[in-house]
Amino acid sequence: MSDDESSEHEMFVTEFPKKGFGIVDYLQGRMHFSIMDQMKLMHKSGMSQEEIKKTLLSNITEIIDNFEPESKSP
Repeated sequence: MSDDESSEHEMFVTEFPKKGFGIVDYLQGRMHFSIMDQMKLMHKSGMSQEEIKKTLLSNITEIIDNFEPESKSP
């Protein structure tokens, strides 16, 4: 990874603390930080708040629609 890529990652990727959280809170926190980081990048790239909202909702809807949980064997 080049220095430019490294500094860009540092600018837009917020690390979520790993200690002191239950698994549900940890996963929700990671998701929250990830979405906030993505919104910062999208805003910096010139997208409007409405474009950001439309893009994120579309992406999240696609993830949910394609989610197929593993079925447990009896």
